[in-house]
Amino acid sequence: MATNDRIYLSPPHMGGSELGFVHQAFESNFIAPLGPQLAEFEAGCSRLTGHAHCVAVSSGTAAIHLGLRLLGVGPGDVVVASTLTFIGSISPATFLGADLHFVDCDAATWTMDPALLADAVAAIRAQGRRVAAVVPTDLYGQCADYDALLAVCDPLDVPLFVDAAESVGATYKGRHAGCRGVASAYSFNGNKIITTGGGGLLSSDDKAFITEARRLSQQARDPAPHYEHTTIGYNYRMSNVAAAIGLGQLAMLETFVARRRGIFDWYREALSHLPGVSFMPEAAYGQGNRWLTVMLLDEAAFGAAPEDVRLALEAENIESRPVWKPMHLQPVFRDVPCTGGQVSEDLFLRGLCLPSGTALTEADLTRVARVISGMAGRERKR
Repeated sequence: MATNDRIYLSPPHMGGSELGFVHQAFESNFIAPLGPQLAEFEAGCSRLTGHAHCVAVSSGTAAIHLGLRLLGVGPGDVVVASTLTFIGSISPATFLGADLHFVDCDAATWTMDPALLADAVAAIRAQGRRVAAVVPTDLYGQCADYDALLAVCDPLDVPLFVDAAESVGATYKGRHAGCRGVASAYSFNGNKIITTGGGGLLSSDDKAFITEARRLSQQARDPAPHYEHTTIGYNYRMSNVAAAIGLGQLAMLETFVARRRGIFDWYREALSHLPGVSFMPEAAYGQGNRWLTVMLLDEAAFGAAPEDVRLALEAENIESRPVWKPMHLQPVFRDVPCTGGQVSEDLFLRGLCLPSGTALTEADLTRVARVISGMAGRERKR
């Protein structure tokens, strides 16, 4: 039966066991902030990421903030970051008083271009400034080329801190996303491939790094019977109830990745024959989680612009979204230098993120594809 129910871009999808873990949290009365479900969730995340230690926090942005602070980022420093990303990857550097320098992606992976990174770092150092960290974004569930980026960073003793917010469940050379950074940040926001309602994770093999991150995430309380503070911390800790949801979601991750990849393959098979349509490539060094399926449109060949397609989808109660607007084009960062920029600008102009939720049915996908197909050649038909 035909339906016009709203099709969302990437809504939460419960696997079935989440409520049982939440009931356990309620029955134990460990509601917030800490409890056994949180400890179990962190242990599961360590097994997943391959990092020996991790701390679950309130958001991916909080994880990046904590990580940059513990890397010693401060006023006068420069943090080099991907320009094609979400602002939560960037804003924590400004919280700490550091300056930013953006780097474009390469067309083959849509992630930070190692050659342009080398140019950016050389230019910054030539000014006598310190590069305190490099923060590449794993875009739409595809890992950056960590080894190529480390070839630039390691000789200069610059830490690589991976923004893996979008890449939970993805792999790089057989290991989990974020594996090669000195630390990595992940997101469990409501629109991510797995969710805790809202939440994030900071992981590392450095025990002292994570121990201090955990302390800072809990208002930096020192060990004492009273409340003793020798530094300023944050209210960033994930609640036990949120972690309980995460336990159920972790159990579904492999299934969800397979489904997202299947949705990508469905769209590609259904739409690639249309003129001017292509899709985000997959890097040879890993397997993306295909968090979002991203379609590119050549307006001249297709006969309609991505914004025309987005509006047509919205008219049918279907949510879609442009590709991230590059950070160097954002008004708030208008004075921030960027090395390169043309690739990300082109992707922003031509890209459209399609509904990718794991609960989508074939009928839902067919609704989306029908609208897009109907837009092909629209200008020529007029």
